[in-house]
Amino acid sequence: MDFGSNIEALTSAFPRILDGILVTLYLTVGSAFFAFLLAVGLGLAAGAKNLILRGSSRVVIEFFRGTSLLVQLFWFFYVMPLFGYRLEPIVCGILALSLNYGAYGAEVVRGAIASVPRPQWEAATALNFSYWQRLRRVIFPQAWAEMIPPLTNLLIQLLKGTALASYILLHDLTFEIEQLRRSTGDTLFAFGVGLVLYFIVGYVLTLLMNALEVRAKSRLGTGPSMREIFGLAPVIDKPEEVKT
Repeated sequence: MDFGSNIEALTSAFPRILDGILVTLYLTVGSAFFAFLLAVGLGLAAGAKNLILRGSSRVVIEFFRGTSLLVQLFWFFYVMPLFGYRLEPIVCGILALSLNYGAYGAEVVRGAIASVPRPQWEAATALNFSYWQRLRRVIFPQAWAEMIPPLTNLLIQLLKGTALASYILLHDLTFEIEQLRRSTGDTLFAFGVGLVLYFIVGYVLTLLMNALEVRAKSRLGTGPSMREIFGLAPVIDKPEEVKT
């Protein structure tokens, strides 16, 4: 097809492509939410003093990091029905993505928690905080600011990982792009459109995560606020560390 025919085919397919983008966003946002919860739980358990808790979390983390996401998707969608458990494709996709990327995220959480200086724990203990109070009020806010950049990378990887959902009969963005390729017969055009759309979605997610990072650092007093960045408030110079 010539360029004009390709544009006409794209215009005709655009409503279906929008539906595919929505499916991709459902997978991405849903999986990111559950993956983060799993990452926090496993990350804290992996740094626990209890040997059984720490060992169990390591087994889960290494299993889901060390096995293929595609195989996990196939297992939940094609194998579990053999045991009498049939899940909807969207549930299978979110479940597999959550477990896989939650395992990777657990290492990010564990490393960020461990990077908080020991005196911060000791100071919180001196204030008679319980373990969960120390974690919630002192440790996690500092670790959260350190987690966001690597978690942003994982979120973009998760977005790209949703493309495998077309293998379990989900009409996501990748599926609709493949339909566009078949209708136009132009692989370069169809997958060029796919690249642009994935880039736009990924860039929007990156901007949102960057905003979270700015807010987290602003709350700690280690960076400007969003109002300062956009010139809505005067920038307050942070005092420089005195060198001895």
